Amino acid sequence: MYIEEFKKYYEKRHEYAKDFKKKHPDWKIVGTFCTYYPEELMYAAKVLPVRILGSHEPQNVTEPHIFGMFCPFCRDVLAQGLQGRYDYLDGIMIAQSCLHVRQSYTSWDLHIPVDFRYYLPMPHHLQSARAKDFLKAELEKFKKALENWTGNKITDEALDEAIEILNENRRLLRQAYDFRKKDNPPMTGLEAMYMVVSSQMMHKKDHNEILKNLIEKELPNRDLGIGDHIRLMVLGSENDDVEFLDMVETITSNPAKFVIDDHCTGSRYFWNQVEPKADRLMAIAERYINRPPCPTKDWPNRLRLEHDLNLAKEWNVQGAVLLQQKFCDPHECDIPIFQRAFEEQGIKTLFLELDVLVPVGQFKIRTEAFLETLSSEDLF
Repeated sequence: MYIEEFKKYYEKRHEYAKDFKKKHPDWKIVGTFCTYYPEELMYAAKVLPVRILGSHEPQNVTEPHIFGMFCPFCRDVLAQGLQGRYDYLDGIMIAQSCLHVRQSYTSWDLHIPVDFRYYLPMPHHLQSARAKDFLKAELEKFKKALENWTGNKITDEALDEAIEILNENRRLLRQAYDFRKKDNPPMTGLEAMYMVVSSQMMHKKDHNEILKNLIEKELPNRDLGIGDHIRLMVLGSENDDVEFLDMVETITSNPAKFVIDDHCTGSRYFWNQVEPKADRLMAIAERYINRPPCPTKDWPNRLRLEHDLNLAKEWNVQGAVLLQQKFCDPHECDIPIFQRAFEEQGIKTLFLELDVLVPVGQFKIRTEAFLETLSSEDLF
């Protein structure tokens, strides 16, 4: 019932944004290229951030703009702009992450007209003692840029309201994820993906209403009859590939379900909250510095590894699927370390390399073989 609404908004993301624009003419819509963008400032300025994602379809429009050896996700994202699918955007912005997605942003800026564009120098060295002060100073500049563009003063009261709306969304998403700890989870991994990704494309007030109904009225009594399914974790590069998740969860020989994840279209996006304090910008900076890090920022110590192992333990994971967008160097460097650490904890792993189009037939064979090994272990 309520859970199906997330799928609707995921699939009708452009229609939702256009309708929102008609209903709220005093708001702007800005496309974002990464989850490190400071949503709190944007909401306080009456700007709706919309995550730009690909379509998982073949395209031939990005070759003049971006190297073929850049990750397929970045090329797919740029193609959406070149094909006019985000023609309702008033602006675009990116918080510094990887080189590949930055190229998508730069090409979009050069070739697709928008009223506002902003590059936020998000620090890479998050473990530096100076990272929080650095980011706070950059947030000051971003705040002024938003005020100058929108004409809306970003007051402490507006920031407080934005922080509460976003924190509520994060709390509710965490609560929904906690239901997946159950022996018989009331939600599939695909449904969880629809839930999280739709939150990156909707106004959080709208999303929160659906989440509250889901948590209070649907999940407590929902029985999918999947208590005997193999419990999987998925982690790695950005992943909103419906076909892949559906394929894994509908294999009938050794049925499995994803019960937890760590990627930027999953739990990494919402995991921690802004801890309110008198200095609002510092509070926001600390939230983005302290969130589970992207591998481009997870150094010199790999903090995300311990986080992921804890997730696997809390959600009682039996196997982990590690996904890497083809040519994604940051995640490629992580894969061997993560595989070894999970295997040492007795959690078998399967590594798969994604392209724009998932080779479902090949992946199905490999996944079935992987699940067979997990099922065979349960017999002994």
